[in-house]
Amino acid sequence: MIPRITKNKIKYKNNFVDPDEIFLDSQNLQNFDRQQFEGRIERPIPKKTIILLGVLFIFFTGVFGTRLAYLQIQKGEVYFKRSQNNVLEKVLIFTDRGIIYDRNKVEMTWNKRGLGAELPSGSSAPKENVPTRAYLSPGFSHLLGYVSYPTQDKSGNYWQGEFIGKDGLEKQYNEQLKGENGSKIIETDALGKVYSENIINTPKQGTDLVTTIDSRIQKELFTLIKNLSESGPFTGGAGIIMDVEKGELITSTSFPEYNSEILSFGKDTASIKNYLTDKRKAFLDRDISGLYTPGSIVKPFFALGALAENVIDQYKEILSTGSISIPNPYFPDQKTVFKDWKVNGWTNMMEAIAVSSDIYFYAIGGGFEDQKGLGIANLEKYARLFGFGSKTGIDLPDEKSGTIPNPEWKLANFNGDPWRIGDTYHTAIGQYGFQVTLMEVVRATGAIANNGKLLSPHLVLNDIEKEKTFSTINLEKGYFDTVHDGMRQAVTFGTAVGLNVPYVKVGAKTGTAQIGLAKNKVNSWVVGFFPYENPKYAFTVMMEAGPSTNSVGATSIMRQLLDWMSINTPEYFN
Repeated sequence: MIPRITKNKIKYKNNFVDPDEIFLDSQNLQNFDRQQFEGRIERPIPKKTIILLGVLFIFFTGVFGTRLAYLQIQKGEVYFKRSQNNVLEKVLIFTDRGIIYDRNKVEMTWNKRGLGAELPSGSSAPKENVPTRAYLSPGFSHLLGYVSYPTQDKSGNYWQGEFIGKDGLEKQYNEQLKGENGSKIIETDALGKVYSENIINTPKQGTDLVTTIDSRIQKELFTLIKNLSESGPFTGGAGIIMDVEKGELITSTSFPEYNSEILSFGKDTASIKNYLTDKRKAFLDRDISGLYTPGSIVKPFFALGALAENVIDQYKEILSTGSISIPNPYFPDQKTVFKDWKVNGWTNMMEAIAVSSDIYFYAIGGGFEDQKGLGIANLEKYARLFGFGSKTGIDLPDEKSGTIPNPEWKLANFNGDPWRIGDTYHTAIGQYGFQVTLMEVVRATGAIANNGKLLSPHLVLNDIEKEKTFSTINLEKGYFDTVHDGMRQAVTFGTAVGLNVPYVKVGAKTGTAQIGLAKNKVNSWVVGFFPYENPKYAFTVMMEAGPSTNSVGATSIMRQLLDWMSINTPEYFN
């Protein structure tokens, strides 16, 4: 039998509280700690509050109802007519293209809006506030490039709705710079009056680009090249400075150049026509697309090859009496004469680099008497080892690769004419069919400066992937030391003595490459590196097609630039 007390427990085990038990008391009992919220009770909402809320509801309902009646009844016919005549148009909101900066965050390419920033006729209406592209000038056009603006057809429809990079960094990094256009709906009446605008897609600005270029040095180098070219001796020129540890380009400039804004707008047809007909080739970026005979600047590379192949040691001397003679293959009773540019006497390798002895390099290149030579196969081998004949991979469009002459090349280009020893001699001093770009040259010069690290030159600052992209030329450091010594002697007493400045030690090699059938024109070159004790930067300057009698050339340009840098950018010499 179950005890009664158990039933009572089951009867009152109830977890629910009835509503009428909540408000049993109208006030709290004494001694509750009100700071701890003890004894709080719930009260019903006062009638005044309910009445006030009701009045506000009725008021706002009346306001909206009155406005609705006004719009629908009193003004209904007006708005109906307006809706019949109004037009809804979807309009592009052009985004701002990314800004291109130099390494010091100086704007080299930026956007303009408002006054003076409307597009060419047929491209866009000024009321749309379309940004236009502005460029730092002069000296930057080939580097930066230009853009093609959004363009409409006669009906006002855009068949090109974006800015498109057409050259230089604008083209190379177009996807990064361009951003994404937005759009909006505009309501206008028959007279063109705008009644409303609603943005439906917000434009996304393009990503900015920070480059490795120092715009101060770039502008000065361009000015020096331009001034010498326009004074008469040369048709144009170009120059590059590169960091020999990272591959960053400090400068890359070419003269003559075009005006980026003129090409972008396309309205100044007279100027554009002049660019197209200019025999100096204003559209040619001489740094990456120009192919030039290098002349004697190739000698340090072949000196390294001769040491590596045990053709000669650095101390053996070869006599330069002004020329050498070998039997003429067409007329055995006659001699073929190969001249030096001057009598240099007995010269070892360092001195031969310093004074640029042609006879020394004829001998170690092709062999002469008891001196064996590298031969054309090894000349080609070491030229290619330092990157000649192949693109550098620079992040610019339209890069070309040079040409290294060899027997197969001659057969293809000279109607089956065989290779001869004279061809090897000419190749050893950078003549004949030898062609290079300035970008190839500065990369190869950098590899001499840093003892064999063939870099990937690039234009984006802190591009880690590019900095990791290089190949190693495995030659003994002592060989590089010998060539360094020769290039330093070229500055202290040789052909590059113009670069013997007091504020920084420079190693250099000059070149004077004969061009043209009459050999009365030359390309003037200077290559090198600084500071000599711990090279940080390699440089290449080329002045194009000057008279062979001219004594002022690329070396004078580099000297003036170094003088300017010693005052304005001395940090590069530390």
